[in-house]
Amino acid sequence: MRDNDSATVLSRVAAPPSRARRSAAWRGTALASLGVLAFSGSFPATVFAMEGFDPYLVAIGRAVPAGCAALLLLLAAGVPLLPPRAHLRSYLVIAAGVVFGFPVFSGLALDSGASTAHAAVVVGLLPAATAACAVLRAGERPRALFWVSCGLGAVSVTAFTLSRGGGRVTGADLLLVAALLSAAAGYTEGGRLARETPGWRVISHALVVALPLTVPAAAVLALTTEVRPGAAALAGFAYAGLVSMFLGFIPWYAGLAMGGIARAGQTQLAQPLLTLAWAWLLLGERFGPATLAGALAVLGCVAMTQRARS
Repeated sequence: MRDNDSATVLSRVAAPPSRARRSAAWRGTALASLGVLAFSGSFPATVFAMEGFDPYLVAIGRAVPAGCAALLLLLAAGVPLLPPRAHLRSYLVIAAGVVFGFPVFSGLALDSGASTAHAAVVVGLLPAATAACAVLRAGERPRALFWVSCGLGAVSVTAFTLSRGGGRVTGADLLLVAALLSAAAGYTEGGRLARETPGWRVISHALVVALPLTVPAAAVLALTTEVRPGAAALAGFAYAGLVSMFLGFIPWYAGLAMGGIARAGQTQLAQPLLTLAWAWLLLGERFGPATLAGALAVLGCVAMTQRARS
């Protein structure tokens, strides 16, 4: 009888941590979803911004208002403006991936002829790339169901890309692949740091570390390229800088740290559909059944990945 009582007590003691882990995982998913909602407007905002600014100026210059906002936030919070020296390499990786790599490569892809809808579906491969980086860099080990659903999403995106490119990969597709690889590295490193440091400090320090490069580069580009700052261009530039580059990363990194980089990162599979909706509402883009089918197939993988525990 005593053995049974002991087993009952042990099971009650063991149950709460399991529930707590599940609750934390779902809170992480919810926070990451807020980040995805913010990121989903990035491509339409970039298209608007490029109506008045050079693509390189949009890609690099957007980090300047984001970096200034991050600087003010760190000052207001009384936090050191520079990250700990021990983590400086990680912050350089984040800056290279999400401050420079993704904006530059995705902006050039849009400027070279890729539609917002096409770019959105191709970047649906980003969660798969992020999961791979999480295994290599962050030590996460997702279960088999996770990889099956992740692989199905990747196959859906690949099939869509080839169908749109006449059976071949275009130059814009290669730029988009470079963009998603850059983002995957930045997401993984930021999510790993956010396990110990609040997400807002992670992205703030990454932006501040990049300021010595982004400010002079943006100034040179502003002086040497044609600038036509209309209302739509300025609005797109502001969104790309303050929301996509800064505010969206605060819940995103917190969600990756809380829910697991690989698992919570799969919420970004929903981003193609959200971006398609913004492209239709804001840009008047029309897309055929193949685009919608590709986006829906990718979205269908979200539920599967969220049922797989790391």
